[in-house]
Amino acid sequence: MNVQESPRAPVTGWRRDIVLFLDRQIYRLSKRWLGVFNALIALYLLLPVVAPVLIANGFTQAGYLIYAVYRPACHQLPERSYFLFGPQATYSIDELWALGLLPEPENILARQRFVGAAEVGFKIALCQRDLALYGGLVLGGLIFGVMRRRIRALPFWAYGLCLLPMAIDGGSQLFMLRESNWLLRTLTGGLVGLSTVWVLYPHLETAFAQLCQQANKRVHLD
Repeated sequence: MNVQESPRAPVTGWRRDIVLFLDRQIYRLSKRWLGVFNALIALYLLLPVVAPVLIANGFTQAGYLIYAVYRPACHQLPERSYFLFGPQATYSIDELWALGLLPEPENILARQRFVGAAEVGFKIALCQRDLALYGGLVLGGLIFGVMRRRIRALPFWAYGLCLLPMAIDGGSQLFMLRESNWLLRTLTGGLVGLSTVWVLYPHLETAFAQLCQQANKRVHLD
């Protein structure tokens, strides 16, 4: 014997208002997801650059707060970071030690806590590689916004090839087989940022377009 399922009762009252509100927010996010992503990543990228600006202009507490917030996400070693407001953009451990700015050059924690000085400038709160990676995400997101209808997703095997240079450069440095330099860190980080957009954003575009259509059917926003 076939048992017919009774139709579900329509959602009414405050429950309906909540459902409609959520659907409207999903619709708006689906329409503007790229702008939201670009803005959030750009903000994440901008704050570490603001940190040395604050320190150099006397707002030390605000500057140190940014360094502290970003420290769990990045090693912030001065020999692998860019400096602002100094005679050079990059420094080696030996250069900083020779100036008397790193009394314990072997101490990684001491190097992390060193944000800079008037003689050398102040470091950005993200290392060179991370700065380039997030910069690549922002640049790639802007390019995708212009060319989104013409860009096809990068195959995963090709994305793996794009990750390989950073893995080799960073891995050999991690295991102290060699020391990288600012140019290689910047190029490999930027490549990962750009290729991440290329492999991920076309899929997100499709997923958010489907969400937008579904939400639109429920609330008839178009």
